[in-house]
Formats: sequence, structure tokens, C-alpha cells
Amino acid sequence: MNTEDPLPNTPGAAKGSARKEPSGVDLARVALRAAKEQARARGDAARQKKQARRGGGLRSGARADGRDPLKLGAAINRLITERGWETPAAVGGVMGRWPQIVGEDLAKHCVPQRYDEDERVLVVACDSTAWATQLRHLAPALVARLNQDLGQGSVRMIKVLNPGGPARRYGPLRAPGSTGPGDTYG
Repeated sequence: MNTEDPLPNTPGAAKGSARKEPSGVDLARVALRAAKEQARARGDAARQKKQARRGGGLRSGARADGRDPLKLGAAINRLITERGWETPAAVGGVMGRWPQIVGEDLAKHCVPQRYDEDERVLVVACDSTAWATQLRHLAPALVARLNQDLGQGSVRMIKVLNPGGPARRYGPLRAPGSTGPGDTYG
């Protein structure tokens, strides 16, 4: 009996031959492919080393790449996206469009001061307590409108600051130990 022939009851016997080992031609192809990959890697490394010695990495070419100059608007948009400043930039735009968003009357008396990105709170200062009260009543509708413009969840709350009292005056008629205008009102 021949040792290379498969046994009659084995699965390889049905095909007529067992799995072949790679022959000399197949081994030569595999070795050639590996040699080409190694040569390509050595060539890339040598090219990079040569460019580094010349004082630069990639050279400018005829085709567009990531190093080409950008228009100012595109460069700013790219910077905003890369740094994750979309929400603060959008809120800054809202502060610039404040009169169109809240109306001319309210914008004359209530001015946005700052935006807390962590808490998602917009702080607005008013010039009188009447306008501060009016803004507090309008706050839920204003938050909904801002979120519609900026994206849901951008502004969670509007904090309204009351107007400051009169400046403290220090002078000859000031009573010792008083705390200022607040003393008069209890």
C-alpha cells in the first residue's frame, strides 16, 4: 500500500487527494511578496529620514491637502469644531442677536452678562426690578426659544440679576456703624 494515498474511508479520499503542501513556486511567490513589503517599508523610512534632514516633512504639491491655506471663516469653524466650542460660540451669537430674540423693549432694559457652560445657565442683568420680574415671568418661554435656536439642552435656566442699589457714599454725614442705604429699609 502507498503511504501517500489517503485511506479509503477518510474525507480526503472522496476528493481524490489530501491537502497539498506549498510547492517551490508557491513558496517563491510568498517570499517575493514578503521581500517587496520589506523593501517598501525600508524605502518609506529612508524617504522620511531624508526629508527630515532637509528640514521639513511633507512638501507642498499640486493637489490639495490639510496644510493648504483656508478662508478665515472656514479656519474659525474648524477651530471651533476641533476645540469643542460649538455651544459657547452659539450662545455668543445669541448675545449678539439679543434684541431680535427677546424684542426691542425687553432688550433695552435687560442685557445678557455671561453664560456658564458647565451649568448651562444664562445670566441676564436688568436695570429695574419691574423688568427683572417681567423677565422672570418670560424665562420658560425664552429658554424654550433659545434651545430651539441653539440645540436642545444648551440653556437650562435663565438667572435674572436685580439691579444694584445706589453706590455707597462715604462722607461726613454717615452714621458710625451703619451699613449704608440698606440700614434705612430695615
